[in-house]
Amino acid sequence: MGRRLIQQRRGKGSHTFLARKDGLTARYAQVSKENWENLLRGQILSLFKDSGRLNILADVLLENNLHSYMVAAEGISVGQKIELGKKANLNIGNVLELQNTPEGCPIFNIENIPGDGGVLAKGTGLYALIVSKDKDYALVKMPSGKMKQISLDCRATIGCSAGGGRTDKPMIKAGTAFHKAKARKKWFPTVRGVKMNALDHPFGGSAHHAGKSKSTSRNAPPGRKVGAIASKRTGRIKKN
Repeated sequence: MGRRLIQQRRGKGSHTFLARKDGLTARYAQVSKENWENLLRGQILSLFKDSGRLNILADVLLENNLHSYMVAAEGISVGQKIELGKKANLNIGNVLELQNTPEGCPIFNIENIPGDGGVLAKGTGLYALIVSKDKDYALVKMPSGKMKQISLDCRATIGCSAGGGRTDKPMIKAGTAFHKAKARKKWFPTVRGVKMNALDHPFGGSAHHAGKSKSTSRNAPPGRKVGAIASKRTGRIKKN
């Protein structure tokens, strides 16, 4: 009998695939309404790499003696003063609500729901653009190109997320990729399904080609959910 697929073993939730929970929580501080309506200043104490993510984080000490870990913006430095609130200036690293941010402004670490601490466009080198605003919502162009409606009460950081050149540096050797994957409990290297035997994978055997359609349902069980999952289209894109 062949081994179970990695999707099946990972879905069981065993310790083998459980990532370490030693990363820091990077989210906007819970600022009182009074401070937010006026202005809350802070100072960047340090910039550091968190082991649980690829981002650069900033340790910010606010005026109310509250420490906050925030995703760092490209161009900020240690000792720099930042501002949070409705009266904050439009400078890189400051945090404002979308209703106080002009159209065309690059933003990142955007809240999806007011008060959730920032969940959108947080990856290294990412930013979104405010396209337009109406009475209740702002139309934001996400890094993927998708347009998304977000409440004007949601907060965001001005600028671009730091670490945009991370992918420019090549891995050079397999050991570097191994350690990168190990930090996130990912397996490296992995064997392609078409290179396996027929009893080990749905695409296995048959002289190293899938032998069947690679498209599969979004709701397929873990033993079959391989290949092009819920694919919109397949095949080569022919030029006109």
